[in-house]
Amino acid sequence: MARPVTGVALLFATNGAALASLLPWYPTLKAQWGLGDLAFGLMVAAVAAGSLLSTFLPSLAVTRFGPRPVVFYGTVAVAVLLAAAGWTPNAVALAVVLAAIGLLDAVIDVSQNVAGVRVEAAHGRSILSSMHAFWSLGAVAGGAVGTLAASTGTDVRAHLAGVAAVIVAVVACGVWLTGPVPAGEPEPPSTRAGVDKLMWIALPAALVATAGTMIEDIANNWAGLAAVELAGVELGQAGVAFTVVLAAQTVGRFTGDRLIDAFGRVAVARAGGSLIAAGGVLVMAAHTPAPLYVGFALAGFGCATLVPSAFAAAARLPGVTEGAGVTAVSWLMRVGFLATSPVLGAVSAATELRWALGLLVLAGGTVLVLAPALRPATPGT
Repeated sequence: MARPVTGVALLFATNGAALASLLPWYPTLKAQWGLGDLAFGLMVAAVAAGSLLSTFLPSLAVTRFGPRPVVFYGTVAVAVLLAAAGWTPNAVALAVVLAAIGLLDAVIDVSQNVAGVRVEAAHGRSILSSMHAFWSLGAVAGGAVGTLAASTGTDVRAHLAGVAAVIVAVVACGVWLTGPVPAGEPEPPSTRAGVDKLMWIALPAALVATAGTMIEDIANNWAGLAAVELAGVELGQAGVAFTVVLAAQTVGRFTGDRLIDAFGRVAVARAGGSLIAAGGVLVMAAHTPAPLYVGFALAGFGCATLVPSAFAAAARLPGVTEGAGVTAVSWLMRVGFLATSPVLGAVSAATELRWALGLLVLAGGTVLVLAPALRPATPGT
C-alpha cells in the first residue's frame, strides 16, 4: 500500500475510534443517571445536532486550509473533548461535549473524504470503500477496548484519557504518511450550483448515505440496549452487539471496492439494502443473543458501502466542486442522523424497543428504492 493511502487510512481509523471508545459506556451511564429511552435518545442525538451547526464550514475549511491540516487539528480537538467526556457529571453536560464533538466530526469527515477522493484519483484505482473500512476498523478497536474497560471496572476517566493520547499519536503519524494531498480541480464559478439547487441535486445520494448512518447510529446508541433488553445479555457485555455491527461493516468495506468494480455501486447497494432489511427482521424477532447478533451482522455488512459510495457520487455531482458536493451530502446525511435516535426513542417509549428497531427494515427499503442515485454521472467517474 502506497504511503499516502496508508496515511489516509490512519486518518479514517482515528476518526472511527474516537467516539466508539465512549459508546460502550452508554448503557452504564444511562442506568447510573436513571435516563428513560426518550431522554437517552435526545442525549446521544447531540452528536448529530452539533454536526448540523457546521453547515458549510467543512467546505470552507477544506478550501482555505486543505484537507490534511483540517483533519489533524480537528482530531486533536476531538481527542481533548473525548478525555473531558469522562468527567461529565450528568446527561446535560455530556450532551454539550457530544455536540462539540459532532461539530468537529462533520468538518473532519468532509476533509478526510476529500483527501480520500484525491488520493484515489492519483492512485488510479478504487480505494474509498477500503478507507471507510479503516474507519470501521478503528471503531471496532475503540468499541472492543471500551467494552473490555467497562466490563472490568476500569475508571472511565482513565480509559478515555488513554484513548485520547493514542488517537493524537496515530493521527500525527497518518498526516506524516499522507504527505501533501493532490489539489482538486475546482469548477468555474459560473457552473457552481446555488445552495438550494445543490441540496436538491445531493438529496438522493444523501438519503442512501442516511440509511447507512442509521445503521451506525442504531449500532452506536441502541445495539447494546437491545442486547440487554431483548436478548438478556449482561450489562457489562452490552458492547458486544455494537462491536458485531462494526466488525461486519469492516469486512464489507474491505471487500466493497472489488464488489463495486465487479458489479457496480447500484447493484452492491441494492444487495446491501436487502441484507439490512433481513437483519432488521431478525433483530426484531430475537429473544436470545445468537439471532440478535446475526441480524446486526447482516445489517452491518449490508450498510458497508453505502456511505463511501454516496460520498464518491457526491464528489462527482455535476456543476459543483468536490468539497461542496461532499459537504452537501454530509450535511443532509447528518440531518437524518440527528432524527434517528430521537425517533427510535420516541417509538420505543410509545411501544417497546423491539418495534422501534423496525427502523432497520425501513432503512433497507430506502436503499432498495434510491440505489440508482449512486450511478456515476458520466462514464468512468
